[in-house]
Amino acid sequence: MSDKLAAQKRTEFGKGYARRARAAGKIPAVIYGHGAEPLHVSLPGRETTLAVRVANALLTIDIEGAEHLAIVKDIQRDPVRQIIEHIDLLTVQRGEKVQVDVPVHVVGEAAPGTVVTHETVAVTVEAEATHLPTALEVNIEGRGVGEHVHASDVQLPQNVALVTDAETIIVNIAEAVAVAPEQPAEAGEEAAAE
Repeated sequence: MSDKLAAQKRTEFGKGYARRARAAGKIPAVIYGHGAEPLHVSLPGRETTLAVRVANALLTIDIEGAEHLAIVKDIQRDPVRQIIEHIDLLTVQRGEKVQVDVPVHVVGEAAPGTVVTHETVAVTVEAEATHLPTALEVNIEGRGVGEHVHASDVQLPQNVALVTDAETIIVNIAEAVAVAPEQPAEAGEEAAAE
C-alpha cells in the first residue's frame, strides 16, 4: 500500500524558490524515470516527511488528477536542522522490478566476551516496486568469536532477490580485548629518581 500525496506542478527553480517553498510548508521534488520528461513538483511538507520516514516508501503522487506511482530515490536534508530540502522520486509501475538498498538490523545477543561489529548496514535487493522491504534482520543470538554473518545469511521475503555479493560480511564477531590499566606516572618517576 502506498501513501497518497497531492502535488502541485512548479515552474520556478533555484535556491530562492526552494527557500520560499519550504517557508510555505512545501518540499520541492522531481519525478523522473521510464524515459519521460522530469516533472518538477511541490509536495506537502508534513505529510511527505511522515511518508518517507521508512526506507523505500512507495508513494502515489496526485498531480492535477493524474496519479504517478513512485519510490524515493534520494532525499537531501539540511545537515544541521535535518529538514528535507529536496526529494528525487523514481516513477515505477505495478509488477516492475527495481533495485533498492534496504537497511539490515542486528537482533539478539552474541556470546559473552565478544565484540559485535556491524560491518555493512544495508544490502541491495531486487523486488517488485509495490512490495519493497523496508528493513531486514539478522539474528546473532549466541554466536561466538570468529563467526561472521554474510549477506547470504540475511532472510529475504518471498520474491526478493539479493543483489549484493553473497560473501559480503554484514556482522563480524570478535573477541573482546581487555585493556591493561595504566601504571601511575608517579611510580615510574620515583623509580627513575633513585
